[in-house]
Amino acid sequence: MTPMGRQIKMVTDNRRARHDYFIEETFETGIALTGTEVKSLRNGRANIKDSYARVENGELILHDMHISPYEQGNRFNHEPRRPRRLLMHRYEIQRLYGKVREKGLTLIPLKVYFNERGRAKVELALVKGKHLYDKREDIAARDAQREIARALRERQKI
Repeated sequence: MTPMGRQIKMVTDNRRARHDYFIEETFETGIALTGTEVKSLRNGRANIKDSYARVENGELILHDMHISPYEQGNRFNHEPRRPRRLLMHRYEIQRLYGKVREKGLTLIPLKVYFNERGRAKVELALVKGKHLYDKREDIAARDAQREIARALRERQKI
């Protein structure tokens, strides 16, 4: 909880991204939304599983993020999969554009949440894709850690 009594409210999390990609760097960005999109997000009705971000005409655009239509919305309801503008400083966008173009990295959203001030934010990550053998190594390391923890618990019981 923050001093004002608010806390960060998580809307959605892309756990699959941590499995499929090496995360190089993360950024917090704002997102430009319409009124019904904000209300739908506050209800937790969003999906960022297949979404990605791209720099287009000097702006950072989030593609394929699905925000369900607001139930009490009327004819002014939003389109669920429309491209949404992410809000970052121009120099940060240019730096990201250079990294994506040169190194073959991708911009993937990891989380969508409301910060302490009630603003919708997206945690964006600069990622590099994993090969199948990298994923197998991660699974093997996780299993080994689990076995070590289990052995330590058994030893403490004795």
